[in-house]
Amino acid sequence: MTTTLDAPARPETGDGTLERPPFRRKREPLPIAALWVIVCALIACLFLFPLVMVALTSVKTPAEAVASPPTVFPTQLSFDNFVHLWNAGSGLAVYLGNSLSVSLMTVVFTLVLSTLAGYGLARMPFKRRSLVFLLLLAPMMVPLQALLTPLYVTLLNLHLNDSLLGLAFVYTVSQVPFGTFVMRNAFAAIPAEIEEAAWVDGCGILGGAWRVSLRLVGPGIATVALFAFFTAWNEFLAALVLLSSDDRFTVPVLLQNLTTGKFGTIDWGMLQVGVLVTSIPCIAIFLLLQRYYVEGLLAGSVKS
Repeated sequence: MTTTLDAPARPETGDGTLERPPFRRKREPLPIAALWVIVCALIACLFLFPLVMVALTSVKTPAEAVASPPTVFPTQLSFDNFVHLWNAGSGLAVYLGNSLSVSLMTVVFTLVLSTLAGYGLARMPFKRRSLVFLLLLAPMMVPLQALLTPLYVTLLNLHLNDSLLGLAFVYTVSQVPFGTFVMRNAFAAIPAEIEEAAWVDGCGILGGAWRVSLRLVGPGIATVALFAFFTAWNEFLAALVLLSSDDRFTVPVLLQNLTTGKFGTIDWGMLQVGVLVTSIPCIAIFLLLQRYYVEGLLAGSVKS
């Protein structure tokens, strides 16, 4: 005679259904967890070390900044590099304002065009939609440096050469393909039934997109805005080629002009101060929006 072992009965909830057993996350063994923490700490130190060296070099005297062998910690604190950079040319505030103006215009133009294109490709059924999407992504395969000559001629014909607005248009052209890709995936990840419910309540297509869908694609918008801002803030070659007036230079162009001294020598102290000044806004913005940035990159990667 065979006997069977009955499984332990699960307690019932108030409505008569069986209570679901609690999910328990499998814990890693202690040595593996400790090794993982050590590896992550070493990688973090590897990325933080250049930033720490930039900060230390920025407060060294010019002689100590080019000393050989180099010193890690400054023997004498000096803030002359900050003063020289602030008073350079038309003033650092002017060049920071130029960089900020170009970056903000690029972000606004890129968001408007990418959002409209992404929504149309994700929601509007039309023939050859996939082909149009591929054509929009095609410019991503062409580096911006290869297009500088035709872009310069185009801006010259539009009387936008040597202007911050023209430079913002150039950066927008380079960012719209990637922005369209991100926004299309972000809109495609939203169930169409949500917009259809808004249409039933009286919203039109534009009303449903503005009041419903646009509020659900915040991570995608943050991702596109971050990429556009970082590109416009840090880009050097296009600004060097398309701008000729000293009072319209961006910060990267200013640093290139100021750090080169007699016989091609480099003022490392001033260069590190410039790197530090230009890095602070990028680091601050990324830390504030990193959660949305990761969500925006993963939008549409898994279908629900």
